[in-house]
Amino acid sequence: MTLEISGLNAGYDGTPILRDVSFNVGDGEIVGIVGRNGVGKTTLLKTIMGLLDPESGSIQYNGEELTGKAANEHARRSIGYVPQGRDVFPTLTVRENLLVGETVGGDDETRYEQVYDYFPILEERAGQDAGTLSGGQQQMLAIARALVGGPDLLLVDEPSEGVQPSIVQSITEDLEEINDEFGTTILFVEQNLSVIQGLADRCYAIDRGTIVDEITGDAVSDQENLEEYLVV
Repeated sequence: MTLEISGLNAGYDGTPILRDVSFNVGDGEIVGIVGRNGVGKTTLLKTIMGLLDPESGSIQYNGEELTGKAANEHARRSIGYVPQGRDVFPTLTVRENLLVGETVGGDDETRYEQVYDYFPILEERAGQDAGTLSGGQQQMLAIARALVGGPDLLLVDEPSEGVQPSIVQSITEDLEEINDEFGTTILFVEQNLSVIQGLADRCYAIDRGTIVDEITGDAVSDQENLEEYLVV
């Protein structure tokens, strides 16, 4: 088992958001977390990454307890994170943003070759300030920055947000190829049906901070089934 979450409770300033969340992600899987706005999806990824301390519960990765450890400790255990809204450094160049990823996994030039293979536009614009890129290109940069660290587990928050459909499709295909080529386990949060159906092996539906369903097999491709958890 790669990632196992048990009885996780977390929130902000005493306000509970996650309530007794339990689920698992196996080695090499692509698992989606689906749900409407404001139900706790981003809070869940932040808590798993160590950016938010849980009030109780357990986060185990490859059998090691990570609960209470800082985000940099999670990253050093080969967990990559692509935040919602991308959070690239706008006044740094593309290349400088990628260098940030090296602080986690060390300097390995082959990783640059790999991310440039997936996202060739980043190589073309390596000297350009990240803040001048389009939304889709910034999303590619955020994913590439996480990949430079060589993660075994990649957490991705809303990869389609603010990105035009043609680039969303490209990013979806790239993430699937990364999983196929390197065996990278991916846990992603998403509301875009096409991304969920094109990427996820299975999904967990979250509502009001609680896992309410596991969606597996053919049910992942059933639009009506997914819309039950996505449409207000």
